[in-house]
Amino acid sequence: MRLALSTGGGDAPGLNAVIRAAVLAAVNRGWEVLGIKRGFAGLLGEDDVVPLTRESVRGIGHLGGTILRTSNRGNPLHYLRPGPDGSPVAVDRSDELIANARALGIDAVISIGGDGSLAIAQRLHEKGLRVIGVPKTIDNDVSGTITTFGFDTAVNTAIEAVDKLHTTAESHDRVFVMEVMGRDAGFIALHSGLAGSADVILIPEIPYDIDRVCEKVRARDRVGRSFSIVVVAEGAFPVGGRASTLGASLPGETIRLGGIAEALARQIEQRTGKEARSLVLGHLQRGGMPTGYDRLLSARFGAAAVRAVAEERWGHMVALQSPRIVTIPIADVLASPKRVDPQSDTVLTAREMGISFGD
Repeated sequence: MRLALSTGGGDAPGLNAVIRAAVLAAVNRGWEVLGIKRGFAGLLGEDDVVPLTRESVRGIGHLGGTILRTSNRGNPLHYLRPGPDGSPVAVDRSDELIANARALGIDAVISIGGDGSLAIAQRLHEKGLRVIGVPKTIDNDVSGTITTFGFDTAVNTAIEAVDKLHTTAESHDRVFVMEVMGRDAGFIALHSGLAGSADVILIPEIPYDIDRVCEKVRARDRVGRSFSIVVVAEGAFPVGGRASTLGASLPGETIRLGGIAEALARQIEQRTGKEARSLVLGHLQRGGMPTGYDRLLSARFGAAAVRAVAEERWGHMVALQSPRIVTIPIADVLASPKRVDPQSDTVLTAREMGISFGD
């Protein structure tokens, strides 16, 4: 068996731990392992395909990032190339990718990525490539799995920031609005806001009313709590409105979400008369060493993916359904996105503790 690994999409703490576990599990079966650099770019001639051995994965389990590098701009089904006039034109290079994989003698690919990478993996599977998926996203928005690796680390990074904001907010009687990642899912904001004792949590699943947000700030003032902490997901939006966007980095790319913290801080300051500051946590949530939980989950996913290859579970994704790791069809995973349930225990707990969701 010649197995290839690919890491695609945004980076997440724990990627190297997945790579290490998968390589060791495969090598211990007597298999050969290759690493595809920068998503699938290595199979398109845009980067390299390199051998992965015990030596190449030694000492990487605790490191952030990915030794294979990654990219969210190399979709082989929608590959952007300069057109005749210089503007980008999308072409389908999936057949070329599959042909190159076969020319290298690759028997199967473990694709480690979020919903975008999994959608690519599903299409490649439908076209004949033998693929196993591993869910990766700090946003925790992949269906079928209780959690994804990288999420716990991102939440802990956000909690640490909220803890530090509390002291400066209270010292200056300020309102701080902290924006976290998550795109259309509010898991990072919800978990870090609740664990970090935020006063307001705003998530895409519960559209907010700015008047309700400001009322929470005023209510704290009335009882002598002259500061407030607002944790907002980048995809949160007001009732009847839309999420704040920053545009796309390049033509044809996904629109980037962001800017909500600055806009909210300005509105809160204008409506309450209190000094309000904004903070965008940004890519700090993607960096650094994975937590112990994420290292363990990553190792379990990596080894489970190799078992899925041995069992020929093509077109399946490994998933955590506690206490077991299972495999489920990638098509089922992609059928419906995972979002925060407004009636979940976590949301109800926050409400019962007095946290406002702006509704």
